[in-house]
Amino acid sequence: MLKLIRHVAFVVLIALAAAQQARADNLTVFAAASLKNALDDISAKWKDSGAGTVGASYASSSTLAKQIEQGAPADVFISADIQWMDYVSKKSLVETPHNLLGNRLVLIAAKDNLLTLEIKPGLKLAEVLGDGRLAVGDPSNVPAGIYAKEALTKLKIWDEVQPKLAPAADVRAALTLVSRGEAPLGIVYETDAKVDPKVRIVAVFPEDSHKPIVYPVAVVKSSRNPDAAKFVAFLDGPAAKEIFVKYGFSVIGK
Repeated sequence: MLKLIRHVAFVVLIALAAAQQARADNLTVFAAASLKNALDDISAKWKDSGAGTVGASYASSSTLAKQIEQGAPADVFISADIQWMDYVSKKSLVETPHNLLGNRLVLIAAKDNLLTLEIKPGLKLAEVLGDGRLAVGDPSNVPAGIYAKEALTKLKIWDEVQPKLAPAADVRAALTLVSRGEAPLGIVYETDAKVDPKVRIVAVFPEDSHKPIVYPVAVVKSSRNPDAAKFVAFLDGPAAKEIFVKYGFSVIGK
């Protein structure tokens, strides 16, 4: 009987060790939707290095921040703006964040739309849209939409364009509206436009028309995964930087 008890205890210990290893190998990253292509590639690199797998959840930074606040199991958070990282940071939900990436805001159209525009104050964007809609991330909470509202306000055309908006749940949803022909124009990040062959960049918004587009990253405090901090360091490393640059991000990093 004693031998049986010892055997059972040994099996239980092995199972617990395996479970702990599985948890350590599977990292959960909450990341802004615009990071999907780049982060998928980086996660593959991470796995190839023998460091385990990454399960990424992509959505608007506001949605992810709220989920973290509600106790969703995340190890790392990458926001598309400082505002939503500050939101979780002020609630002591993340470790000290640092800025990782930059991006640019662009106006897009369908690939076969040969429209040319110069983005400047007084641009008659509402007239150009006609009966169509301008696809944007929801300006009330989605970072890409917040940047878009800032830019359109600075250009003094927000009031006339606002009634023609097609607000989307995140920047990739706004991209899809233009890609599918459901909206003639949209405002997204440059990196989003580059991954969809069905759209083209009509113009780039002046950098001084909105706050700098910054992606901060942080380890979530509730994480018990020892690889969380290592993955954040990996994002600052040369392999990840090469991928980020390939997709059009500017690298800030440490």
